[in-house]
Amino acid sequence: MRVSLSWLQQLVQVNDSVDALAERLSMAGFEVDEIDDLSARARGVVVGKVIEREKHPDADKLSVCRVDVGAAEPLQIVCGAANVRAGIHVPVARVGAVLPAVNLTIKAGELRGVASNGMICSLSELGLENDSDGIAVLDDLVEATLEPGAAAASVLGLDDTVLDLAITANRPDGLSMVGIAREVAALTGAPLNLPALTLNPDHQSLNTSEASDAAMRRGGLYGLTSIEGIDGSVSSPAWVKDRLERAGINRVNAVVDVTNVVMLEQGQPLHAFDADALEQLTGQPVDAASFGLRQAREGEAFTGLDDRELVLDPRAQVVTCHDRPVALAGVIGSRESGVTEATRRIWLESAMFTPSSVRETARSVGLRTDASARFEKGLPKDLTLACSVRAVELLEDLFRCRVTGRWVCGDVSPESKPVLLRREALQRLLGSLESQEEVRHLEDAEIERCLTALGCELTAMDEGWQVIAPPSRRQDLCREVDLIEEVARLVGFDRFGSHLPDPIVPGRLTPTQQAERRLRRLFSGCGLQEITTLSLVGPSETEHRIPLTNPLLAETSHLRTNLWEEHLQVCVRNLKASQTGCWIFELGHTFSGRADAVDQSASLSGMICGERRLERWSSSGKPVHLDYFEARGVLGQVMQALKLEISDRRLDSDARLHPGRAATLILEGRPFGCFGQLHPALAEAHDLPEATYLFELDLSRVLEAATRSNRWVTGFRPFPTVPFSERDLALVVDQQCPSSDLMQAIRKAGKPLLEQVELIDRFEGDQLGAGKASQAFRLRYRGKSTLKDEEVQPVHDKIRKALEKQFGAELRS
Repeated sequence: MRVSLSWLQQLVQVNDSVDALAERLSMAGFEVDEIDDLSARARGVVVGKVIEREKHPDADKLSVCRVDVGAAEPLQIVCGAANVRAGIHVPVARVGAVLPAVNLTIKAGELRGVASNGMICSLSELGLENDSDGIAVLDDLVEATLEPGAAAASVLGLDDTVLDLAITANRPDGLSMVGIAREVAALTGAPLNLPALTLNPDHQSLNTSEASDAAMRRGGLYGLTSIEGIDGSVSSPAWVKDRLERAGINRVNAVVDVTNVVMLEQGQPLHAFDADALEQLTGQPVDAASFGLRQAREGEAFTGLDDRELVLDPRAQVVTCHDRPVALAGVIGSRESGVTEATRRIWLESAMFTPSSVRETARSVGLRTDASARFEKGLPKDLTLACSVRAVELLEDLFRCRVTGRWVCGDVSPESKPVLLRREALQRLLGSLESQEEVRHLEDAEIERCLTALGCELTAMDEGWQVIAPPSRRQDLCREVDLIEEVARLVGFDRFGSHLPDPIVPGRLTPTQQAERRLRRLFSGCGLQEITTLSLVGPSETEHRIPLTNPLLAETSHLRTNLWEEHLQVCVRNLKASQTGCWIFELGHTFSGRADAVDQSASLSGMICGERRLERWSSSGKPVHLDYFEARGVLGQVMQALKLEISDRRLDSDARLHPGRAATLILEGRPFGCFGQLHPALAEAHDLPEATYLFELDLSRVLEAATRSNRWVTGFRPFPTVPFSERDLALVVDQQCPSSDLMQAIRKAGKPLLEQVELIDRFEGDQLGAGKASQAFRLRYRGKSTLKDEEVQPVHDKIRKALEKQFGAELRS
């Protein structure tokens, strides 16, 4: 937003210097990106009067001029412009002047043997136009009396400074001069002098088709004003041109320029349609009911005011006249319906389109305008019609025009709901003002001054105030905390005392955070690489996913329900990039439930695909993939380092995994995840090796178990000073009997002498009988003193009997 200080001075009294004002605005949240001193464009340039003009003796296209610049003697200047003549007033750059617009320093010299002491300037050389034909004739540009030697900057409107402000999304009021004036008044306490607005003008209801009426009402408000007596050939007055020039907006004609001035002043975009052009375009009489609002049709053609020929799709919202598109709603009007020199009647549109619809329309055609930038940030409904009245008032100053009707679709006067600001809440949140002299709370008068300066209406109550925000700030100041923030901002955040914990103690990671970091290091130490994938994915045909309300792309339109699908694609991309393997893991969140009740779960997932080796000489250059048990051992190594005892239970119901090489993982007696080889059909479909393994764990369960005091707190015990005694136990059991169940029963029955048990062999054969298998375990016993056989044997027999009773195990001979 480019803010002209001369225009701002007309709205609010500014006593600060430019730099001081820029600093205040920046500290208040309106960062000043640039300070543009317009007078620098014409420094050293004065008004001159051409006394004589003679033809150059050696050049047909050059003229030798004697120019009065208010000095004792006229200057001789050689000029190449065709429109130079005696008797006109021109801007003259004297010797030593610098013209930054063309990066030129004026020096005395000779042109074809004739001395020249200065330069007669064009508007482009002064940075006022991009291209100009000939020198600037001041008599045609200004009406004031011109005196030779006077500074050209004041004559050409360059005696001004423009602040270029960065406006944040939550402050759409900053995109108007009135909004900036209110901010300056609130910061400095200066009085305001704002244009009077008619907030609820007389109007009639706009009746359109049912579909169009619904679209207009969803948009909030749509107003049309019929105006006759317009003259499109009239150019704008100088003050309008100056304001648009300093704001960086191109001048068109008086009608369009007035709508742009109102947009700059109040922040509300307006658009004018040529009423006669609409009737010629549609071939029908046009009244207010002829207008409508709908989504564009696929392939519908549209030519904008910028002469761009566009092909629309249903993402774009269009304003129609007799169902023919005449504007992209909130973005740009059509060339065919625009105001021209022949315009005599107009339809003035003043609407409040929804930010989402304007944003989608602008994105669909790749076009962003000053109007769309304002609609996208949100506009106050109360000012929509008031700005159309303001535009009519300015047009009436230029033409003998008259309003023949005003029509509106939508609720014109929304109820202004007051916000309760509690004195106790404000003081609790902000604390006290602290200075070297005193420590005190904000006085009521200070609070009221801040809010009143913003244009708020206050009604005092015992506990605080009922506050009604001004129309331009109602979208921003809608909660109590918003009002408290404004008070703190205007008083100055640096004036409030800090409230730090007393005493201040150093922060530290919680056990859960430490366990999570350790988990990452352990997986990395085992050769897996941590990745992070997007939590936004596309729709799924096989499972329900929560959709986003306003997605940017179809591929990121839903919340993910798992991690493994993206991990699968990561492996595919890596192997296609000639990588020998892809071992990855991720700690992330998955989502379930409904859009209005989202459940978020922490998950630990990963894949072991292909091989990761430092050498191949040991396998004669051939790839060697991990088998199921080796891959399972990688995960087991991590769990063992966290002191977690994991048991496996056969899993054959997961369609992702190989039915004979998959397991449900059990932690503390409850399932918490799965591990298995990728199903052959799934591996083949993605061109992955068969030896691809997937694991998926409940991260919260892992961290909860790992941080239990008996595991998290390191325990110390004396190094054993007595030898252990080992015995092997071979049993014949059912083939389906898990070794983990057998080991758990052995540990329970072998207390307190049993120190360790491990599976050392498993064998299946016809000699064992149908459906039978042999499992051999190595048991280690240790006591407080050296154990004797008569002490070990009873415990060993107890274990064997427990297994026989619980599993029907037979001792293998």
